[in-house]
Amino acid sequence: MARRSADVDNGTDPKSPATGLRRSDRFLLGLDTFDRVVFVSHVQPDPDGLGGMLGLAHLVETRLGKPTVITRDGLINRAENRALVEILHLDLVPIEELEWGANDAVVMVDSQPRTGRHTFPENVPLYAVIDHHDTPGDLEDVAFTDIRATHGATCTLVTKYLLEQGTPIPEKVATALLYGIETEVTGYPREASPADDAALITLYPVADKDVIAQIRNARLPHSYFECTLHAMQSSFIYDRLLMSWVNPLPLPEQAAEVVDFMIRFEQVDYAVCGGVFEDHLILSVRAAIENARAGEILRQVVGKLGRAGGHDRRAGGSIPLSSTSPSAIEDLQSELRRRFLKALRIEDTRGQRLVPLRDMLQNLQS
Repeated sequence: MARRSADVDNGTDPKSPATGLRRSDRFLLGLDTFDRVVFVSHVQPDPDGLGGMLGLAHLVETRLGKPTVITRDGLINRAENRALVEILHLDLVPIEELEWGANDAVVMVDSQPRTGRHTFPENVPLYAVIDHHDTPGDLEDVAFTDIRATHGATCTLVTKYLLEQGTPIPEKVATALLYGIETEVTGYPREASPADDAALITLYPVADKDVIAQIRNARLPHSYFECTLHAMQSSFIYDRLLMSWVNPLPLPEQAAEVVDFMIRFEQVDYAVCGGVFEDHLILSVRAAIENARAGEILRQVVGKLGRAGGHDRRAGGSIPLSSTSPSAIEDLQSELRRRFLKALRIEDTRGQRLVPLRDMLQNLQS
């Protein structure tokens, strides 16, 4: 669905010629008739989604005095994300336990509806969608949309709202927003706009830097090292592409942790990790070059098999599995490998192991 012209990102926040209102003004004005504001994000919400929901909840409570609820869709397993929630004492209501009110305003943050990344009831109407992804969602019947794909983080957009409204940003909120932006734009090459850098400069003096350091260096579970070892042993290089498979995947977020590590290999431009978690094949992609089109490529590769999306250099997706038998999974992964090679215009030849098999065997014997 095409975006409404008033909500297309042009890098600025002008007032509407017709109403004289900024987008943050219109967002708040539309909440006037609702009793409560409920914030939802994607499954296994990341720091950008968590920080964005916290910042908007603070805006609504401060400016409108309305009660708010921040939800959690699925588990939060990545060590850094879990540390963010625990250290900042974020009060998250599991989406399956929420009692929906008849006059709730539901605001989706850092995601878009019907992209296959949510478990909350589809019959619950959305009041607003605030996001920075270019993954197309179904925005029909959503009263307010603000989608700015030129921004590196949704937390940047939320910071703009707070500043536009003259809302003081307390330390806890600033810390969550800052870390949310950092996680989205600190890769190389950076996917950051001048707006992201301006938000970081604004938030840094207020945020708790000790808490940020504690979150960045969160202690890692045993499964992290098992998963990394498994990925190293199953990684193959195809020209400038590195592919890793982890079956089973201990936690869905660990596919992203693997590619965050693998993309630093100096000989490749793209890293892909896939693995089976329960009845889905989870995919995560990273790129180390500009104009990589990672989200677009992953959507092309996944096609009608499942859902995928992301940014220029970061993307993720999932494919529901009709069978979890080893042969069915192997066939699907072979097909995905073929599609990745075709999308990247790489010759379909036998891959080269990242760690030679003889070295693995020698290490086991030593």
